[in-house]
Amino acid sequence: MKLEFGYGNTIQTVDVDDSLLLAELLPVHPEVNCSESTEIERSLDEPIGCAGIEELFSNGGKVAVVTSDVTRPVPTYRIILPLLNRLNEAGIPDSDITVVSALGSHRHQTEEELMKLVGEECYGRVKVVDSDPDDCIRLGFTKNGTPVDITRTVAEADHRICIGNVEFHYFAGFSGGVKALMPGCSTPAAIQANHRLMTDPRSVAGNIDDNPLREDIEEAGRMIGADFIVNVVLDEHKKIVRAFSGDPVKAHREACGFLRNMYGVRIPERADIVICSQGGAPKDINLYQTQKALDNAKHAVKDGGVIILAGACGEGLGGTVFEKWMTEASSPDELIERIGKNFVLGGHKAAAIAMVQKRADIFMVSEMDPALVENIFMFPFRTVSDAYREAQKRFGGRGTVIAMPFGGSTLPFV
Repeated sequence: MKLEFGYGNTIQTVDVDDSLLLAELLPVHPEVNCSESTEIERSLDEPIGCAGIEELFSNGGKVAVVTSDVTRPVPTYRIILPLLNRLNEAGIPDSDITVVSALGSHRHQTEEELMKLVGEECYGRVKVVDSDPDDCIRLGFTKNGTPVDITRTVAEADHRICIGNVEFHYFAGFSGGVKALMPGCSTPAAIQANHRLMTDPRSVAGNIDDNPLREDIEEAGRMIGADFIVNVVLDEHKKIVRAFSGDPVKAHREACGFLRNMYGVRIPERADIVICSQGGAPKDINLYQTQKALDNAKHAVKDGGVIILAGACGEGLGGTVFEKWMTEASSPDELIERIGKNFVLGGHKAAAIAMVQKRADIFMVSEMDPALVENIFMFPFRTVSDAYREAQKRFGGRGTVIAMPFGGSTLPFV
């Protein structure tokens, strides 16, 4: 069988003997009977757990519409125009609306990236800005001691709407909901305090009901005050399959249930070799982002096996702290020990990779310098086919295989 894996803006292929392929983890494709724009309009017409925009925002006021930055696959440009029109119908003029791109711990965006994010028509209608971690207002602390720092534009708005996509998240359980606010529009100190909860065994992909990190996010969301969300579930081609609008928690939970049925995949057993990809750009822009596929792949590989991780990583490792931790460590054990003694944002992803490396070797297919890849305790390759041939040598050519072409989205379970 010829398997395909998104890689940057291209495709990598590999031939795998059918008798060795245990599973190719693909999402379930729900029936889609309408266009993306029609689905967005439907969700706005049928809000979950609260009144519609026309009623909620009838008293006017300043509105901050918070969405993801360009490192996320959220199709903001498809969602924003129907949302702006609804706000206009509720009596809120474009001059009272600001679209805020939630950077979290990511770099600032260029003007061209902001325009691409929301589309030219929206960019010409309303103000579009990045969140600013250097200009935040502290609204208090959660019960876990997380400072609720929120960028001024969002904190001083009268209303807040969160746009996002819902997918599995390796410690928040799922993305989406009020995660756009915390950590999206917060400070490094607040993000670090929240992410410290990732060490709790309940802070794992797919867990939402008693996930302490997600609970901390939503407590912060209540303190900030989110009025409404528009969350979408995307297929593997980044097209909107279903939209969920309404109450920030109730609508989000329905989206999570839908996603679980679409992307949660049962496997017959763990494999000797797991081949995984984030699905291509922009999700594999750097290793910091590509790590999400790796973390899901760990659930599918046998102890002592090989994970072939395909990610172009055109921007390299990504993140100054992450890069420093990865390149300065003498071993994966050192990273794990270090994060246990001193939780540092950025270092947490290095430690997460190290925990996978304790179980399996990572064959890294990327554009990164091979010397850099070797320095971070991985094996460098340029093609998935080359990596696969080398991996099979370890198992006498009979290594079992699980393929995860959309590794950041599909969550395997036995």
